[in-house]
Amino acid sequence: MIKLFRNVRKNLLNEGKTSKYIKYAVGEIVLVVIGILIALQINNWNQNRVSKIEELSILKNIHSEFIQNKKVLQSTIHKNSICLNTSITLINLVGQDNETINKQNVDSLFYYALEAGTFRPSENTIFDLLQSGRLQLLQNENLKDLLYEWTRSMKSVDVSFKRVELKIDNELIPYLSKKYSLKDIDVYGNLKWKNKTLLKVDKLQIFEDIEFENIMDDYLYRIISNKEKLNELTILIDDILKETK
Repeated sequence: MIKLFRNVRKNLLNEGKTSKYIKYAVGEIVLVVIGILIALQINNWNQNRVSKIEELSILKNIHSEFIQNKKVLQSTIHKNSICLNTSITLINLVGQDNETINKQNVDSLFYYALEAGTFRPSENTIFDLLQSGRLQLLQNENLKDLLYEWTRSMKSVDVSFKRVELKIDNELIPYLSKKYSLKDIDVYGNLKWKNKTLLKVDKLQIFEDIEFENIMDDYLYRIISNKEKLNELTILIDDILKETK
């Protein structure tokens, strides 16, 4: 094709048809430009098509991941609710008479009160998107904002759960180790002791101790904080699922 154009130009010059040569040259340039533009358009179309396919794949992965995260979150909320309710029952026993306290299975209450749980969602897709920069492939700006909000919220949730964990490890367990029987509590846990402690322990004394009441009060404050943050995550997950369905 190039050889043909070259021969045409040569013949026009040899025949002295300069004006026709110029017109032909201009036409040839126009054709080349049009060809380049068409090639660029095809390339852009192909890139957009590939990007769209990748975006749909990302949306599918996000949706699938957050479907699972919602299940994990619901389980965590349930566990947190049990922890909260049993902790409230325990603090309400402070100052009560022995007859009232003995109506409750205090060992079991302590076991569930100490099971604050953790929230460990899958974040593989989001992490990959943020690290690779592929998050920019998403055309939905609202979805991108929600995903950024998710990462911020998870940091806050981690801090909140850590505060509960520290309360248990640094105050509740040390206190109960001196005033109560951990073995009796662990009858309901993984150790599954068949028998409770054989030692004579006045386990009811803690319900007359202001230190215990104060520890539980602060513990409840932290558990409620967890509950609020988990509820916020529920709304956030639902919004993300709506944007990716």
